[in-house]
Amino acid sequence: MTSLVITLIVIGVLLWLVNTYIPMDGKIKQILNIVVVICVLVWLLSAFGILGHSNDIQVPQLVK
Repeated sequence: MTSLVITLIVIGVLLWLVNTYIPMDGKIKQILNIVVVICVLVWLLSAFGILGHSNDIQVPQLVK
């Protein structure tokens, strides 16, 4: 559970740093944010077993 929280914090900080310090068009930032959020949601759903174990989607496993 601790690794999950640390991973979410690191992803959030990295996304904030990219949005704050890398100059790019607002539409590109919005697309980047949506892609990151979708990837994190898929990873969380898979980690908690809600999504199931699909061979089509490869996501990292949580260390217990």
